[in-house]
Amino acid sequence: MSLITLFDKSFLQSLSVDESVWFDHFFDPNVCPYFFVETLADLEKQTGSRDPEEEVRIIADKFPDKEGIPNAYHKALCLNELMGGTVRQTGQIMVSGGTPAKSGPKSVMAFDEFPESEAFSRWREKKFQDLEREYAARWRTALNNVDLEGIANSFQKLGLSETKCKNLDEARRMAGDFVISDQQRSDRTQLALVILGIDQQYHYSILTRWSTLSYRPIASFAPYCAHVVEVELFFQFAVQSGLISAERASNRVDIAYLFYLPFCRIFASSDRLHQRCAPLFLRPDQEFVWGPDLKRGLRELNEHYEELPSDVKAKGISSFAAQPPTEGDYFVSKVYDRHVPAWRARARPKKKANQMSESELLAKLEKLKRAQPISHDEIDFDVQAPDATTLQHQVRQKKGSWYQLPKDLKNTDQ
Repeated sequence: MSLITLFDKSFLQSLSVDESVWFDHFFDPNVCPYFFVETLADLEKQTGSRDPEEEVRIIADKFPDKEGIPNAYHKALCLNELMGGTVRQTGQIMVSGGTPAKSGPKSVMAFDEFPESEAFSRWREKKFQDLEREYAARWRTALNNVDLEGIANSFQKLGLSETKCKNLDEARRMAGDFVISDQQRSDRTQLALVILGIDQQYHYSILTRWSTLSYRPIASFAPYCAHVVEVELFFQFAVQSGLISAERASNRVDIAYLFYLPFCRIFASSDRLHQRCAPLFLRPDQEFVWGPDLKRGLRELNEHYEELPSDVKAKGISSFAAQPPTEGDYFVSKVYDRHVPAWRARARPKKKANQMSESELLAKLEKLKRAQPISHDEIDFDVQAPDATTLQHQVRQKKGSWYQLPKDLKNTDQ
């Protein structure tokens, strides 16, 4: 029951550690690169009397280490698409790296522990590398390093420099019109490359490929790039029209989360700018969930499961909470109803004959773990849709009040 959920820093910060356990358990968190760098940037902040390292430790303690998967950086995805690759926008997390392998006839993509996950594990112990501290000091500058002069010049050529919108819906419509228009193709192409921040060394190859397709609208040439351009133009139009404040520096970061909307089913945020803007870019099968509402829903679950006997809880949360409660008026159960309509039927006990024994499951997993790596020339499958994916995770046995893994399980990484 996959329910991939993009979340922002404001939402995770609002949770208690126990609530974060249930978010990680019942959802499939998509860890946006901007969540990582925002958290890291807190090392350079002084919030009241609290030590910045302690602030980062608190966030790291809530990190979804069980199911969370870091999404690939949007600029890398855009470059890949412009060079002829494919970027799926169907709600799946786009993962970078990985080793292609084969387990018999089955195709496998094998991933070691993600560097971001490893970093959050260290940050829980207040262990920060010098390079990370340097990165924390520089990342905001990099984020704001948008070629505003280049955008302004392109706006002037395209007659967009005086664009005013009455509301955010109109700003969204105008941005959408830009990526599907076939007028002034060369100027629109140049503006797209400026907005996407594509390094000059790649321009010739991209423009050559684009020219062979008669500089078709970016929406058909590179659909994911078109989404990123849409979001950025929407932001520029809204700021230009006074609909979004240009004075609040965090707006630049917040709007960047919207670049990753194609890679989720749900976007959970406690940020007002996200609440206003994100729904304008969602597919019909997606939903924006207001952070305080989801926090309340997770608190409901925490209180519900707290009533269980200690010996039951010691078996680990997967043993007694394989799915949300099927009885009662639970917010999370209603979210499942909207996005995983068959989950209640699957939650019913299955006949033993249809169940895989624990030993059979372990044997299957061990076989996948031993999958043999193959070379690039030997790849004969879509690496974005293999038969199986293996991921290495360091999962805490106990997080907050809850055993994520059975209490009596030995040789676990605490």
